[in-house]
Amino acid sequence: MVDIRNFRERRPYILEMSEEFTVGSKVRVVALPQYVKTADTMPMLRPPDVIKIGEEGIIVDRRPGGYWGIRFTRGTFLLESQYFESTQ
Repeated sequence: MVDIRNFRERRPYILEMSEEFTVGSKVRVVALPQYVKTADTMPMLRPPDVIKIGEEGIIVDRRPGGYWGIRFTRGTFLLESQYFESTQ
């Protein structure tokens, strides 16, 4: 049985590439997808120019489907791990 009381606390997530990310980590964009998905309750697709290559953000959560919620200066967006790297 899974204990859901501490569901929101910081937890590391290990990806296929053996890179570890945690909520609160700083990351840098290394490539842009064709469209960027917003992290709103009702996600929308935005053009990729809302974020720039090299822009840094903070991981705010992990989403289903291999997406990470990352807060940038122009909003919070969902990206797959292939589009960013850790700054540490």
